[in-house]
Amino acid sequence: MIQDIVSIRLPVDETYHIQKNSISHGTGKRICVVTGIHGDELEGQYVCFLLAQKLLSQMERLHGTVDIYPAANPLGIDSINRGLPGFDLDMNRTFPGSDAGDMVEFTAMKLVEDLKGADLVFDIHASNIYLTEIPQIRINEKNADQLVPLARLSNVDLIWVHGNSTVLESTLAYSLNSRGTPCLVAEMGVGMRLTEKYGRQFCDGIFSLMKHLDMWDGDIPPVREPLICDDPDEVVFLNAPTSGMFMKTKEHGSWVGKGETVGYIFDPLRGEIREYINADKSGLLFTIREYPLVAEGSLMGRILAREASR
Repeated sequence: MIQDIVSIRLPVDETYHIQKNSISHGTGKRICVVTGIHGDELEGQYVCFLLAQKLLSQMERLHGTVDIYPAANPLGIDSINRGLPGFDLDMNRTFPGSDAGDMVEFTAMKLVEDLKGADLVFDIHASNIYLTEIPQIRINEKNADQLVPLARLSNVDLIWVHGNSTVLESTLAYSLNSRGTPCLVAEMGVGMRLTEKYGRQFCDGIFSLMKHLDMWDGDIPPVREPLICDDPDEVVFLNAPTSGMFMKTKEHGSWVGKGETVGYIFDPLRGEIREYINADKSGLLFTIREYPLVAEGSLMGRILAREASR
């Protein structure tokens, strides 16, 4: 059943809607899948499609409610804008919002109110247009004890437990977790694109967690065992030593050795390679630069420094 969470009249004879598809059968728990908070991150759209398609075709297997919110920032999606056009705001820095605030704060408040009390919320993101990521769950260390066991069932490749940060307190996930509603933040793929295999991988992970919550009695494929990073010293950042154009030579998800080249920066005018980007440590290349134009200092990749079988 399609429902309006927010409906606001706009000055140009249009209406701003945030909608959810509430799919329910029998009694049981409730999970929510939210995506599109950033308008240039579309990977979650395909997850929502796959999830709704499977649920609606096998309703007899569902025991509970699945609420799907495919476009939390519909104006951003329509205009290919990361934030809310006209407000110059990152929506994921406005939670928990306020009923006395502007349209953005009011929208954030209504979304939190609608999600609050769910047994589990998935907040699905993609990377930006500059970087591509392997499927991963990112967890604030404050909530690690509760969320890591759930994240291990979500069929991702990596669980990254990060430290507290002031800016995180204004995100949807922080607002929900601090109110007792468990929320997992997923990140995968690249901005403004859909990656079919990642969408299917994470959709399988949602059904795995639904099985765990006794919400789904259908078959599920085996889920992969993720790597877990809870030590900030294990994450190695690769930055551009110069400006130019970048050509990657390693794909994200590759295991690399110390000193191994993951790409190079070249000068198209002079036909010269300016710098090679080499791994500072051995490990999993879980982020790689996707957008070719780089400036000095640009993030080129991230490595989880760890020995593992290839």
